[in-house]
Amino acid sequence: QVQLVESGGGSVQAGGSLRLSCEVSGFTYNSYTMAWFRQAPGKGREGVAGLYTPGGSAHLADSVKGRFTISQDNARKTLYLQMNSLKPEDTAMYYCAASTFWVTSPLAAGSFRYWGQGTQVTVSS
Repeated sequence: QVQLVESGGGSVQAGGSLRLSCEVSGFTYNSYTMAWFRQAPGKGREGVAGLYTPGGSAHLADSVKGRFTISQDNARKTLYLQMNSLKPEDTAMYYCAASTFWVTSPLAAGSFRYWGQGTQVTVSS
């Protein structure tokens, strides 16, 4: 059974950095897509960053380009989201998501079957 467990959230001041981690278990596919999403109170779930494997092609939302980086450590079966220059508008619950194949839209929530429970990121001004 596929399980995704996020960690690394917290509270930081604007301009600060955080690194989110998503540990994956029960996932043994050779070609897949993983992504990070976020959801602020009263808003829909927004795609932040997606990553294709193999190949390593990454897709980032315009709102985070130049500030966030998505990466993975295959040996540790962990997906990361490095977040720099954080802004108050980045405040949200952040979720890790996985699909067992390459999806057409890596920033669309409907593309993904497996989800983690989320980790909260709060950025104060």
